[in-house]
Amino acid sequence: MTSSTEPAPSDQPAARPQVLYVMGAGRSGSTVFGVTLGNCEGVFYAGELDAWLGRSGVPQLEDPERLRFWSRVREGVPAAQELFGRECERTIDRSLSLLRVHRWPRRRRLRGPYRRVAESLYRSLARVGGTNAIVDTSHYPLRAHELQRIPGIELHILYLMRDPRSVATSFNNKDVAQYTKSTLATNVYLWLTTLLAIAVFLRQPRERRLFVRYEDFVADPQAVLADVLARVEGSAPPADLATLRTGMAFQGNRLLHTQTLALRRSGGRAPFAPLTHLLQLPFTALASRLRPRAGRGGTDRS
Repeated sequence: MTSSTEPAPSDQPAARPQVLYVMGAGRSGSTVFGVTLGNCEGVFYAGELDAWLGRSGVPQLEDPERLRFWSRVREGVPAAQELFGRECERTIDRSLSLLRVHRWPRRRRLRGPYRRVAESLYRSLARVGGTNAIVDTSHYPLRAHELQRIPGIELHILYLMRDPRSVATSFNNKDVAQYTKSTLATNVYLWLTTLLAIAVFLRQPRERRLFVRYEDFVADPQAVLADVLARVEGSAPPADLATLRTGMAFQGNRLLHTQTLALRRSGGRAPFAPLTHLLQLPFTALASRLRPRAGRGGTDRS
């Protein structure tokens, strides 16, 4: 979808939806990445769909056009009403749910309905959005783990990693209207997220996974987009990266409050954060060996 106007629903029966799932830590640039993909021909940027059940299908921004669109999507997933609320997010999606032993029985019971609703949601989005390629920037590795078990979708995992010093600085920033974390809490969060993300990434078939460094993306967006879009038949990168429409995303960061944004090439240094750099060094070194990797003159399959 290449504009912010409401797309026309397709009358054709939906094929198996192609889900481009952006996985990784929060504050890693997934909204910018997702918006850019959503401006590519034949690709719809849905935003953070992990919030869809928790918000009962009502989008974060409640402008009339967006409400109409997501209302039609919700009509295509009638079984979701039984799961509305935040229990699935707390019990299945979040990484810390693995440590909540008392929730394990409930987790086992919810997984089947959760997967069926997720498949129905993607199919409804494909129909209402008029395209079969959907970008879901939910982040959570455990959500990706559940999506891997849904035969009714074609899942592509895009593991987006940003320099942990930039992530920590973003979480420490108290000047924006987003929740914050201390440096220690951020590093613990990054350890757990990275380990889970690597495990999920490696069990995904090689032809349907791609490691994306955020720094590579902003340095050479066209090269990274070419590698991602090679997985989506008939898609093409946006002609103008300086005018990207944010579209009809369900949820994301504050960038969605604007109708357009500009993607500018950047090769700047990461913020000075020696403690985070030291604590995350083993994990970033491990992740840097993941293949295939986007950018650098073509997908690196070595």
